Amino acid sequence: MNSNNIFWAANIKFLRNRLRLSQDEMSQRLAISRSKLNAHENGQTQNPPLEDLVNFSQFFRISIDNLIKVDLAKLSDTQLSELEAGNDSYAAGTKLRVLATTVTPDNREQIEFVSQKARAGYLTGFGDPEYIASLPTFSMPHLPQDRKFRMFPTTGDSMYPIPEHSLIIGNFVEDWMRIKEKTPCIVITREDGIVFKLVTSRISQNRTLLLESLNPAYPPYEVNVSDVLEVWQFVNYISDTLPEAEMPLEIMAKTLQEIKDDLRKLATKK
Repeated sequence: MNSNNIFWAANIKFLRNRLRLSQDEMSQRLAISRSKLNAHENGQTQNPPLEDLVNFSQFFRISIDNLIKVDLAKLSDTQLSELEAGNDSYAAGTKLRVLATTVTPDNREQIEFVSQKARAGYLTGFGDPEYIASLPTFSMPHLPQDRKFRMFPTTGDSMYPIPEHSLIIGNFVEDWMRIKEKTPCIVITREDGIVFKLVTSRISQNRTLLLESLNPAYPPYEVNVSDVLEVWQFVNYISDTLPEAEMPLEIMAKTLQEIKDDLRKLATKK
């Protein structure tokens, strides 16, 4: 291979580190020797055999063409997930899709509102500047100006006690690997659309995000990062319904004891 604009070695090392795998761990998963993997990462393998190209491509779920020609370190997790899903229409050189947003005349970021009616359209229009510009916008002075926020509606009671039909304001998450355990987030997925869940990153283990509900009636599940379009970390929410207060344990215990006493009295009267 001509070394000009060839990113094979750097990409292999970058993707391994992104998964937080040692060379020993990754070589075992690829069924190759550690020395062979090290040679690929250090650029000592000038013309990788076809079987190696296919092996790495299948492991990372990224096309051989992109592994060779695109500097993957410049991409966000959102962009990497699109490559893993086979969508590489924007990944030509440095012409990478960036987060579509809106600004005020004085160049201040606005908060776009994805209404209930706009939910379905967002799955295809999230990267289209014209679509994003068509959404209602507002601003909240107390939010930091150096971050990107967007507001989404919720449905169902999976995040009870947060009321159903609340409006969640989220902060755009670029690096999904850094999501801490059980972080409340709006997750945009191809399969389920817009969901509000507690998110734990399992990208380094099996390239998934674990999604859990506050309501124990809903079981947790995992989604592959290739199915994830965007992640927005919970900042606050707006609702016209007050959350229901939970009964403190001591009051619950006292109530149960009173019920037992009443039953005992009824039993003695018989």
